[in-house]
Amino acid sequence: MFYQFLYPLWTKAGFLNVLRYPSFRIVAAGLTAMVIGLILGPSFIERMRRLQYGASNVREDTPDGHKKKAGTPSMGGGLILLSLTASTLLWGNLESRLVWAALLVTLGFGVIGFADDWLKISKRNSKGLAGRRKLLFQVLVVLAVYYGLLTDWHFHADVRFPWLFVGSRVDTHLTLPFVPTRFFNPDLGWLYLPFMVFVVVATSNAVNLTDGLDGLAIFPTIISAMTFLALSYVAGSTIAGFSLAEYLRIVSIPGAEELGVYCAAVFGAGVAFLWFNTYPAQVFMGDVGSLALGGGLGMLAVLTKNEVASAILHGVFLAETVSVIIQVTSFKYTGRRVFRMAPVHHHFELKGWAEPKIIVRFWIVSVMLSLVALMSIKLR
Repeated sequence: MFYQFLYPLWTKAGFLNVLRYPSFRIVAAGLTAMVIGLILGPSFIERMRRLQYGASNVREDTPDGHKKKAGTPSMGGGLILLSLTASTLLWGNLESRLVWAALLVTLGFGVIGFADDWLKISKRNSKGLAGRRKLLFQVLVVLAVYYGLLTDWHFHADVRFPWLFVGSRVDTHLTLPFVPTRFFNPDLGWLYLPFMVFVVVATSNAVNLTDGLDGLAIFPTIISAMTFLALSYVAGSTIAGFSLAEYLRIVSIPGAEELGVYCAAVFGAGVAFLWFNTYPAQVFMGDVGSLALGGGLGMLAVLTKNEVASAILHGVFLAETVSVIIQVTSFKYTGRRVFRMAPVHHHFELKGWAEPKIIVRFWIVSVMLSLVALMSIKLR
């Protein structure tokens, strides 16, 4: 918004020329989101506490030790969405389809998460929205954003009846980490759309599964946002005619540097939320936060052409998801449990690890995986 309305005035107020640089707006977006979150946090938490009085926000499938957390307000993800949305709209280039795609998927998934959380509160149970409905709505949001923002519609008039054709703005080639595109860069064609939907929906639900301990999900989300900030900036930036993407032999994505504003807003909003969510948490993220942030990260993986590399970057989220799949499959077919409880962070809890130890060690792993994902840029 500042870029659209204030930058044209730079000829009269020279200092406004700084708005032309994505790097400045990226830093400003992170700081703005952080300040908004920190200022509004206390009143937001108190409001959630009054709204959810008497409701248990502790999941049923958790260790008994979590019962002491009953009464802690949930839906703190609403604070994250408010902060990152305001900051992105203020500092982002609102003509960028990439920015709108990431933001609208985030907000769309946030609405689904809000419905899930609200049902849990109003019905006084921890089940919420049915799993199949949740997945269906997530798929519909991704498809709506894809067809609404990331495709060019046109009609073919050379036949008896006009047929609607779609030209995708998304590169349908598959890029692998550590593998130069000149060696392996297959075009998935129409198969890319279901692949894209899978990446976004799977990432969203993986973050949701990880959100089981104080601060466990938000810190890896912050790390992922910062990693995607670097990846998007490199993919889209041209400095004095020099393309960083061409130099590093990665996919060049015009305008991708604007995604850095959104990434910085996620970072700032996440840091502000961590202030209140760190152990012992004053507020839980809830599905409104975990589904939304996971959807946003999944969309960033798609828009920056790091769909496969995101499996490395999101290794913590992936491990949590795989642990649930293994547990359910093993119990269904053998009657035995591989883990004491799934997701795997609960397994470590039941082994006697203190909650802060589990959280910090998972954080350390997320940082290591982020560095590996960044290494894949140069090692292509």
